[in-house]
Amino acid sequence: MSSIPELLYHTTLTVLGKDTDASAVTRNVYVLGTHSTVEAAKAFSATALEALNYEPTDFVQYNVHDGKSPWTHGDGVVVYAKAPAGQEFIVGIDTTPNDQSLLAGPNGTIKLPVSPDNPTPCLHYVLQTMVDYQKQAEGTFEKTEIEGCYLHCADACAAAKNCLKNTGYDFAQYDQRNDLGEVEDWPFGEDVIVHAVSQTGENFSVSVRTIPGAHKKLSKN
Repeated sequence: MSSIPELLYHTTLTVLGKDTDASAVTRNVYVLGTHSTVEAAKAFSATALEALNYEPTDFVQYNVHDGKSPWTHGDGVVVYAKAPAGQEFIVGIDTTPNDQSLLAGPNGTIKLPVSPDNPTPCLHYVLQTMVDYQKQAEGTFEKTEIEGCYLHCADACAAAKNCLKNTGYDFAQYDQRNDLGEVEDWPFGEDVIVHAVSQTGENFSVSVRTIPGAHKKLSKN
């Protein structure tokens, strides 16, 4: 009988690079996998870039945390790679509660329910990003957290719309759409559900993303 793990371990990929005007640094976070044990998540993370058809030789720097050698790339980071053009790929692990009671599969995997209406199910992840431009003198502060994962896109979108409520922030601007469908004059990104700016200048975006979507955007070929 399958067990229900208390926590889920998500492999994330953060891509840092220059914007098209070569002045602004872009930062995008994607989810590449979810596991029921940290050991399975670490093993998957160590080869996650290879699953996107990258090879270590594609990078001028490629480091994998083996748990033994000195590590300078931060806690929770498993792989750090730097492309010849300067783009950085950072593979790490984030942890969330198993609020949807997903079942554990063999070897630390997750079992998703299959149905005739959904023969190839995938998880939908709610990611919240906060950028504080007021700290530009020290370097812009930006962080992204996984707020949860859901079996159905509609549930993820509903959760995304609740993310910034009861946070204590007073918003000067607050934009929201109902789902991931096309909306006229929506400049905040194709997977962003909520975008907001607080009275004190912090910028927030809440997006819904999937693993197949990440592979489509990030795969080398």
